[in-house]
Amino acid sequence: MSGALRFRHVSVAATAAALALLLPACGGDGRPGGSGPAASASLDPEADLSKQRLTVSNWDGYLPEDLPTRFESAVGPPVTVAKHSTNEEIVAKLTASADSGIDVAFVSGQYAQALAAQGLLEPVHHDLVPHLKNLDPLAARLAHDKGNVYSVPYTWGTTGLCYRKDLVGYTPDSWNDLLKPRAAVKGKATMLKTERWLFLPAQKALGYSVNTTDEQQLAQVKELLLTAKDGLLAYDDTTFGDRLKSGEAVLAEAWDGWCPTDDKRIGFVVPKEGSDLWTDTMVVLKSSKNKEAAHAFIDYVLDAKVHSWVASNIFYKVPNTAAMAELDPALLKSYPALTMTPEQLLKGESAVDLGDAATAYARIVTEVTAG
Repeated sequence: MSGALRFRHVSVAATAAALALLLPACGGDGRPGGSGPAASASLDPEADLSKQRLTVSNWDGYLPEDLPTRFESAVGPPVTVAKHSTNEEIVAKLTASADSGIDVAFVSGQYAQALAAQGLLEPVHHDLVPHLKNLDPLAARLAHDKGNVYSVPYTWGTTGLCYRKDLVGYTPDSWNDLLKPRAAVKGKATMLKTERWLFLPAQKALGYSVNTTDEQQLAQVKELLLTAKDGLLAYDDTTFGDRLKSGEAVLAEAWDGWCPTDDKRIGFVVPKEGSDLWTDTMVVLKSSKNKEAAHAFIDYVLDAKVHSWVASNIFYKVPNTAAMAELDPALLKSYPALTMTPEQLLKGESAVDLGDAATAYARIVTEVTAG
């Protein structure tokens, strides 16, 4: 996994100021592959795509390197891939001017919600994306964009506990195994530092929403996180897998795809209090002058042979039923989190944009992790 890709999950605080107050995501018909929220009257389904050119912004390593060449050969439009390291980076670019020069952007779900609320996204013209039929119907129920009105889900997953089965001595099944560790774990555990995921264990252990903006609840979350700090080895978004393999750490909060369960000593579990459901999406910019080609690009990515690359190489699940069916059974054995069903994923709570409350989250993260 590339270094840049590791910073896909990042704070929303820097974006809050740029996007100001956010509106709820628009509704839709809730059916992937249906007529969708917008008829394609404003687009030309017969457009000569070879006369259009695309610029796609994505995280490094999040698409096959040869995909632009294959897309141009199969569909026509040449593709330039720009790279962004964080959601903040691409959102800042998209909001800096009336025309960023980007046609398609990959952003996490709550950022797609924020961009749509600001009127910066073209509605998804479902009839121009026939491979939407490959999406699991549950992919139309994501809280940030019900009905896939402005975004098309690319990957989805959850967060849990990644642990050394031979060193912990028991199967951790609660966020309190991380927040209030036993002797075998104390001083050998890591938590994610990125703010929504730093909050997650305490929010769920206290029975609160991952999207809470209640000041009293946030104060209690902060208190629990400060108490848990003494039992931690580190806040670590990037090297916890290596630390687990070496034995320096025995327990880590981890995104499912990054728990290295190909090492048979390592296991992954979603705590009994529940967890999140995070999503990365593809969006078309309202300012794009190549909207037909942009939709064709998204449709191409949703082809089962193309989309399955993500799960096979990044170890994140994709909400594409046909693509998941393409996976090697040996891969599923090494990374059992890939076998989680959409129904299991939807038990997790989707992160949505926090609006002005993002600044409170950022402040608490700074206070908790300082020193």
